[in-house]
Amino acid sequence: MDPAIRTTNLTKRFGDLTAVDGLDLEVQEGEVFGFLGPNGAGKSTTINMLLDFIRPTEGSVEVLGMDANEQSQAVRSRTGVLPEGFDVYDRLTGRKHVEFALESKGRDGDVDELLERVDMLDAADRKAGGYSKGMQQRIVLAMAIAGEPDLLVLDEPTTGLDPNGAREMRELVKQEAARGATVFFSSHILEQVEAVCDRVGILRGGEFVAVDTIENLRDSVGSGDRLTVTFDGSPDAAVDAVERVPGVSNVSVDGNTLALSTGDSAKTDVLSALEDAGVDVQDFATEEASLEELFAAYTTDQQRVEA
Repeated sequence: MDPAIRTTNLTKRFGDLTAVDGLDLEVQEGEVFGFLGPNGAGKSTTINMLLDFIRPTEGSVEVLGMDANEQSQAVRSRTGVLPEGFDVYDRLTGRKHVEFALESKGRDGDVDELLERVDMLDAADRKAGGYSKGMQQRIVLAMAIAGEPDLLVLDEPTTGLDPNGAREMRELVKQEAARGATVFFSSHILEQVEAVCDRVGILRGGEFVAVDTIENLRDSVGSGDRLTVTFDGSPDAAVDAVERVPGVSNVSVDGNTLALSTGDSAKTDVLSALEDAGVDVQDFATEEASLEELFAAYTTDQQRVEA
């Protein structure tokens, strides 16, 4: 079975600037893949090459088993796209937008059902020029999912949506994946990515610095879990005791609350070290390192891990 997306040595240069530098990536059919990176990392350029909006300087792109450059029309007929800089036709109704999407893909579909899925059925017969930014985004999303595409490319899909809209977006992504679609999901809102993605790729300076599950990224970075300890005793003694424990990092103290990063094996050692230093541990709690912390680790000079 061919991957839904395969890039080999994908490179794009604009004069002296290398925007994308030798990307090798495979996204499997039915996978929800998160595509992350700071501004200027090369995300939009990569997406534009996947969709044949621009051509690579070197390397190749296959989408749905087809050459993205040589068979771009066939690829687009099976792909739904919500671009970051989307436009709507001000004089057309929301309904007409969705009808146009089905027609252009050569697919049948229930227009009302599509509008209902994005919560736009009630406003469907109003002209899109009068829609809010969030409403326009919902209509473009309905166009993207029209015709049950095999691949969905969503570029910053929750920008402009309120919290309810963002939650509905996550549910829709899960529904599309459940029916077998592959979802390529680019976002800077990391909580959205963490909620829906099977794997993530983190881009920095046009290169991948990591491609893996979020769980494996946590292990690779070594940030482990975040341990919070409430104690009674000297804050200086508490900090000094835990900083001596192997595997502990990012130690901070606020009053009688100590916070630090540690792996599973070091938690017991931390609590023992505090007791040995005469610090009375009153309570403690752990939580996994957030994707935001992982993202910072991979996109700053503190951490560079081979993808």
